[in-house]
Amino acid sequence: MNDSVKNRRWPIYTSAFLIAALAVVVIYTTRSAFVSPIALVVLAAIGSMALLLQLRFRNEGAGSRSPFWLNALGIALALVAMFGSSLHLRMHTIELTAFGSVACFGISGIILFNAIRKRGLNSK
Repeated sequence: MNDSVKNRRWPIYTSAFLIAALAVVVIYTTRSAFVSPIALVVLAAIGSMALLLQLRFRNEGAGSRSPFWLNALGIALALVAMFGSSLHLRMHTIELTAFGSVACFGISGIILFNAIRKRGLNSK
């Protein structure tokens, strides 16, 4: 097998792993749990991981980075959302932190895609 075939297999393996992780979350979660902030954070984290792995295996993200502070804020908000009941926060606050976490992950993805798009336009 040549190197190009081996290099093309890794994205397929990681995509299959992420789809399996998403399937496990969907299969073993009750319908009422999908309105919880934790489910929203978990699904956003799986999507963000898929984006970052795809960029890494394509070597397109080498010169493109999202701001570290944005990712750190997203992780911090996700942790607050996950442990909000232990911290005795109101449900409204937990939902806002979960939404903030998802927004940080989404903005980070937009920044990455925009940098890749600009680099692609400049190379043509």
